[in-house]
Amino acid sequence: MIPEFGQLSLIIALLMAITLSVIPMVGSFNGKLIWMSASRSLAAGLFVFVAIAFALLTWSFYVSDFSVAYVANHSNSLLPVQYKISAVWGGHEGSLLLWVLILSGWTLAVSVFSAKLPLEMLARVLSVMGIIAVGFLLFTIFTSNPFDRVLPNVPRDGGDLNPLLQDFGLIIHPPMLYMGYVGFSVVFAFAIAALISGRLDSVWARWCRPWTNSAWGFLSVGIALGSWWAYYELGWGGWWFWDPVENASFMPWLAGTALIHTLSMTEKRGVFKNWTLFLAIFTFSLSLLGTFLVRSGVLTSVHAFAADPTRGVYILGFLAVVIGGSLTLFAFRASAVKSVTGFELMSRETFLLANSILFAITVNFVLLGTLYPLASDAFNLGKISVGEPWFNMFFTKIMAIVAVMIGIGTMLNWKKTDASKLRFWILVPLIASFWIGVLAPLAFRGDYSIPAAISVALGSWVILSTLSDVWRRTEKASTRTAGLKRLSRSYYGMVLAHIGFALSLLGATINTIYSDQRDMRLTVGKPIEAAGYQYELADVSQVRAQNYNADVGEVVVSRDGEELFRLSPEKRRYMSGGSIMTEAAIDAGFFRDIYVALGEKLSNTDWAVRIHYKPVVRWIWLGAIFMAAGGFLALADKRYKLVKKAETKPVPAKTDKNLVGQEAIAK
Repeated sequence: MIPEFGQLSLIIALLMAITLSVIPMVGSFNGKLIWMSASRSLAAGLFVFVAIAFALLTWSFYVSDFSVAYVANHSNSLLPVQYKISAVWGGHEGSLLLWVLILSGWTLAVSVFSAKLPLEMLARVLSVMGIIAVGFLLFTIFTSNPFDRVLPNVPRDGGDLNPLLQDFGLIIHPPMLYMGYVGFSVVFAFAIAALISGRLDSVWARWCRPWTNSAWGFLSVGIALGSWWAYYELGWGGWWFWDPVENASFMPWLAGTALIHTLSMTEKRGVFKNWTLFLAIFTFSLSLLGTFLVRSGVLTSVHAFAADPTRGVYILGFLAVVIGGSLTLFAFRASAVKSVTGFELMSRETFLLANSILFAITVNFVLLGTLYPLASDAFNLGKISVGEPWFNMFFTKIMAIVAVMIGIGTMLNWKKTDASKLRFWILVPLIASFWIGVLAPLAFRGDYSIPAAISVALGSWVILSTLSDVWRRTEKASTRTAGLKRLSRSYYGMVLAHIGFALSLLGATINTIYSDQRDMRLTVGKPIEAAGYQYELADVSQVRAQNYNADVGEVVVSRDGEELFRLSPEKRRYMSGGSIMTEAAIDAGFFRDIYVALGEKLSNTDWAVRIHYKPVVRWIWLGAIFMAAGGFLALADKRYKLVKKAETKPVPAKTDKNLVGQEAIAK
């Protein structure tokens, strides 16, 4: 009966979502306080019943209930407990239920942490999120039900979880990624509510920024975890491949980065309101597009779920309704939220706008490269592959321009900046970053690289200009410590995020240029030199684990005859399906990784081995952590903890002018 209770919980959650999408929205138009106030209770009910369904599915995995088709297809009695639990979202149906759970969680969070939001605005925001929940719950119940039975012919054992997914990465990567994906639904709902009401001011932007920063921070961590997981799990040593599914998560991140910057301008200066609204819609639309790409069956990817393509028709229709409807509303209502504040060319507004446009351009290039092969195939124009050279051709150039503009924009004032002062402010970081860029490539193995020098100079420029701005902002205080205390947490969040961007830029470019990869034949007891180290295969032993057998190599890594460490790469054979997987062994360091993957057995004493020397690869993920930390730190800024009382009174009922006095509500 457990699966049936799960099914019932989903149906009740659907009814809750339908009610949430209708009642509070209607109440916001006719001024009925009770109807609008019901949004909080309905949001809580939606979350509770989705959580019950998710818990019951998890229990079915835990007890290996193979009468449930989804459990039978994605679990096995030999599977370790931690992977039985994470297998809940290891396939199409369960990952979709996780999406709905997180969506309901964000909906509940808005209802709980928006006590000072005008009631009319809150009702509309929660109703929009309810509409999104209705779409996904309908999809889950009618096309992707995780509680479908396989009665009466219950299999004795399950088909097992994909060996690629039997890893710690599955436990943390999808939930974190979905927290970011789905989190952008909040700012999308705020944007739709603003278009309906015609109200978009600095207070609206202040309400939106914490939710946007949260979603962006989670998505940053999720993408970094996915990159790190691919790096050590797939056995080829790559951390990014411009895979279509990787792009599906990267595009909302790029658009969200642009949105964060435009929100800061809308809050501070009341400018670019329409651009902010468009980016809010565009960012969540890209999240929905990512869902379509991963679950429609149109992609062949190590990340994609092999779903029935007919399901893609539903997702595509839902995508058309949500995106088409929101853009239509934007077209008709954008004129109601015009910006009126001006600024000069040499101002922070100009550079923030330019950077947001560059990020938007980057999104469109990635989108084109991702969708063009699909469109070409769909219209029988031939199968076309858009690979790494296409993406790197424009991405590196645009990010270089972004880095230059970050350094300058950080030091500019709002509205207007004296050009003579700016020249003085940028002089020291400009000279220092130039010489760091010139000299740094000399420290790396291999030939001197001009692209590496440029990349190091750009990364150094971002870091030094950011720190220079901190220094300038504290120089007039009685002490530096006092000056640092006066700076807001939002400002410190910006500093961390910009430094993180520079670290990821440095890690990606230096690693790409100076990485050394060798496919070698290692003989037991005979050392071979590669990338300044000696590698010796000491032994290969057989190990039996709970659900696989493995050949485990012992590779001794030395330098100048002195042993430094030993690595144990594995070649695993899983019992349930016979899959063979490579588990790389990595000696991680701040400045370099030594990466060894065990290949095929060539003879009784010889094995194929892949060896990588990867400089500063960890900086890529360290930079992502810095960026996410910056986004989360900004949440602690005191201006996001409460809004002035005068600004948070419930917004009255709608008339021809949209807003009337509080007396109208009382009537």
